[in-house]
Amino acid sequence: MESELRDLNSKPPRQPDPIRDDRPLLKSVSFSAAATSTDELEKKFAAFVRRDAYGTMGRGELPTREKVLLGVALVTLVPLRVVAVMIILLLYYLICRVCTICLVPNREQEQEDFAHIIGWRRIVIVQCGRALSRLMLFVLGFYWITQSYRIPHLHEDPTTIRENRGQLEDMGRPGVIVSNHVSYLDILYHMSYSFPSFVAKRSVAKLPLVGLISKCLGCVYVQRESKSSDFKGASAVVTERIREAHQNTSAPIMMLFPEGTTTSGDFLLPFKTGGFLAKAPVLPVILSYHYQRLSPAWDSISGVRHVIFILCQFVNYMEVTRLPTYYPLQQEKDDPKLFANNVRRLMASEGNLILSDVGLAEKRIYHAALNGLFSQC
Repeated sequence: MESELRDLNSKPPRQPDPIRDDRPLLKSVSFSAAATSTDELEKKFAAFVRRDAYGTMGRGELPTREKVLLGVALVTLVPLRVVAVMIILLLYYLICRVCTICLVPNREQEQEDFAHIIGWRRIVIVQCGRALSRLMLFVLGFYWITQSYRIPHLHEDPTTIRENRGQLEDMGRPGVIVSNHVSYLDILYHMSYSFPSFVAKRSVAKLPLVGLISKCLGCVYVQRESKSSDFKGASAVVTERIREAHQNTSAPIMMLFPEGTTTSGDFLLPFKTGGFLAKAPVLPVILSYHYQRLSPAWDSISGVRHVIFILCQFVNYMEVTRLPTYYPLQQEKDDPKLFANNVRRLMASEGNLILSDVGLAEKRIYHAALNGLFSQC
């Protein structure tokens, strides 16, 4: 395991190949008023650039064929899908309502959830949640999802591998799933497969239907824009949940998107260390969406426009790569940043993703610049 870590540390990140992209590894940048052209913006903020038939921000000029397909889907497919999605959502809400009757949610550390429900209630919530999440993905056009399990190449002799594997089996299950973040659809997939607890904005808890469902998932609520002690409290809850999931097989596992925002799907942003503070093993998962017309990535497009386009898409494709549980070495436990960086580099290598140093701040700059350009048109 130690030699594997050394190999991973010494392995350089994948750079864009000459065919796809001749740019070097992206660096954090600040927007300049001189950057007025779309080409210049796309060069700086490549991780958030849309490359599908709908163009920048989903506002590109569409060919006649695409307009016809959209028109047909709007009057035939969209109404059926909207009705089906609402039925599924309402059905699961009613299931959660029945399973939480006469129960008081956990309200420790300014949170409110039903993460620690046990017995038949928990079984019903989890099994129905997984099945209905997969059904919702089916309704949205994800008729099949390709899943694969990839074992990273090990530079060790078979005897050492067997010894390490035997030692790792005694270290327990992972406490958190870490995944790259491409779309809000990622959440539906993870719900359908492992039904974990997520980190969500505090406002989600107050939404009709979705609010109760998020509490049954055991979501940890944060005020995203806040830099106060509220965030520190939520971080402590996440760390505690991860440790509990690692030590207790009946506790819900946590699910984190350590990038903190979505990308176009070809890049991997720097990881925040919150999910690695618990020093518990992590389970890396890589999501990839293949498309010809519309990219399911939620990178630089409004939520309403994206939902409408997704509903109009006849078929959507998703590929999932699951990696083995990553058990941290002692130096990684002592240094969460090293732990996060090593997991990130492993995911980039195995998922054929480009490492980028931009983040949410640069994404907001890019969006503001695009809005400025379109308002001038």
